Amino acid sequence: MLVWMLRKVMADRGIWSGAALARLLKEKAGYEISAPSISALLNGQPKQMKADTLDALCTALECTPNDLWVHTPPSQKKET
Repeated sequence: MLVWMLRKVMADRGIWSGAALARLLKEKAGYEISAPSISALLNGQPKQMKADTLDALCTALECTPNDLWVHTPPSQKKET
């Protein structure tokens, strides 16, 4: 399972709001994103994402896709 870690990555960098993230995306990556799109990224795990959006997030937050998503293998049932 993939776990969306955007809020943690933002917090680690002292970014506490969607508006601050939008400003950072525009300043560092030249990427504009709508308020509803920012809200969707902050309030749930994306089911799909444009490569441009992922690239802009990584550029603005100085991270990699591996920082934004953490893979957790499914639990294995123990045989008894």
